[in-house]
Amino acid sequence: MNHSGKVDQDDILWARNVLLASGRRTPREEVDAYRVLAQVSPAGYLPRLAKALQRLSYDTSSGKRHPACLALCEEGVAAARAIDPAEPARADLLYEALNTCQRELYTLGRRAEGLAMRAEMLAIGRAQSELSGNPAVKGLSDWAAGLSEEGRYAEAADALTEWVAAILPNGPGEGALAWSLLEWIAALHDAGRFGEALAAFETLVSMQAVEAANDRGPMACHLYSLIGYAQMLDACGRGEQAAAVRQEALAVLTELAATGERRSGGGYQASYWAVLLSFSGADSERPTSGGPRPPSGATPLRWSADARQRYFDSRIALREEVDTLALRAAEDPDQYLAELVRLHRVLTVRSAVYWEHADRFAERVRSLFDDGVGLARQLTQHNPAVGTPTLAKILIDRSTFHTAAREYGPALDDFRRALSYLGEAN
Repeated sequence: MNHSGKVDQDDILWARNVLLASGRRTPREEVDAYRVLAQVSPAGYLPRLAKALQRLSYDTSSGKRHPACLALCEEGVAAARAIDPAEPARADLLYEALNTCQRELYTLGRRAEGLAMRAEMLAIGRAQSELSGNPAVKGLSDWAAGLSEEGRYAEAADALTEWVAAILPNGPGEGALAWSLLEWIAALHDAGRFGEALAAFETLVSMQAVEAANDRGPMACHLYSLIGYAQMLDACGRGEQAAAVRQEALAVLTELAATGERRSGGGYQASYWAVLLSFSGADSERPTSGGPRPPSGATPLRWSADARQRYFDSRIALREEVDTLALRAAEDPDQYLAELVRLHRVLTVRSAVYWEHADRFAERVRSLFDDGVGLARQLTQHNPAVGTPTLAKILIDRSTFHTAAREYGPALDDFRRALSYLGEAN
């Protein structure tokens, strides 16, 4: 095609023939045709060009990025910007073009540019919110996730506070509110706003209790929320309240072991478990090295590509450290055993988050949970003061794993053992 700025009539004829032809045209041919016609009729073809460039940049059917993905994404943003501001569809087209481009920027590690595009997306969302009167601002949660990855926790907490306030009156929906509440709780916690985080957790637990009681949500998700809430209460020095919450969890798990889930479906419960497991405290003790920390409380699908890659790649180095520490702990348990138990738990959590979406995920991580319990037992025998509460915590981890694998009897056994070590058994 002629890209000099002048449009050749032959190019126009070719472009129209491509689009009118009955045969299947390639994404590349479509983009080239829209490039030509957008110069002749911007109002009619710039929107189509912006969409076609996004399709060409990433083939959703094969999951493959185009070799010139970023250049195509940036061209798509430029095409969307060039649309007449009076065009009603311009805002949505520009938002989607920016969204596609920011994902690619994050994939390439160009985080500052990616976050800047998320800020522009948020500005579009705010303008649309003001016009529509809908308080749920599009782009707000993605902006919060980006802030969290950069360690700007106070700003992320504020953004998610605004987001949850907008969507809370609409109720649980199909589980969307629960995911937003998880992200909000984590952001408040990371920002050091512990009282607000506990209040938000109580909101989540209460909602999950109602959903489970009315057979609208998995009982397992209610269980995971109760266990996570108890762990945060413990961390905030509210041990008596934490113990009471664990008794509620015991009642839910006892029912699960007796009856199973009351409703079919709930396939997302393993993802919900993995998020709460990662937020249980083990992972926050060891930030990913050399890069951003994924936003606490969010599923890996909500993490930026480079943060996700660093997090999961870290499992290789963690495995090597655990193996090295195991040798040292065998020779000198006083110095190395407690650290081995801690580090093994981090490896277990990251592996569980990595595999929870895969087929036969239980088979892939079962040995890690079992080995963690074994190491914690050794620590308990060697140093009861340190090992006993640690063993209780790791037994609860394995109990939630069994629940996610729908092995409710073993889950109940582990949970009861954990309560006995905590001195909370009935």
